[in-house]
Amino acid sequence: MSDDEADGTAPDGGDSDAAEATDATEADATDSTGATGGSEAAAVDPETVRHVADLARIDLDDDEVERFTEKFADILEYFETLDEVPEVDEEPDLANVMRPDEVEDSLSQEEALRNAPESEDGFFKGPKVS
Repeated sequence: MSDDEADGTAPDGGDSDAAEATDATEADATDSTGATGGSEAAAVDPETVRHVADLARIDLDDDEVERFTEKFADILEYFETLDEVPEVDEEPDLANVMRPDEVEDSLSQEEALRNAPESEDGFFKGPKVS
């Protein structure tokens, strides 16, 4: 975040929050179909933003809550755009190309422990980790 963004002024000396609000209002005015909208902004209210901020243990002032309300609405709008993407045909289920499992004789516990550098009470003993 630049110093200009941090103090709320745009690089040209104007108010960046006002510029963002204007951009958000223009973006909400029409959707991809050209219809007048803005219902996405209603999908996220300031109380929801405050709740999410509390869960994340982040303190937000009123200006930040307003900005994040708009940003969350934009994110939800992007997800709605993704919902419009046509689905592709599903791939067929994968078939098992491996050989079937077969039960075979294995080492006994004593035979396995015979090669271990250390064992204790019938188990492998490893180095202490902590």
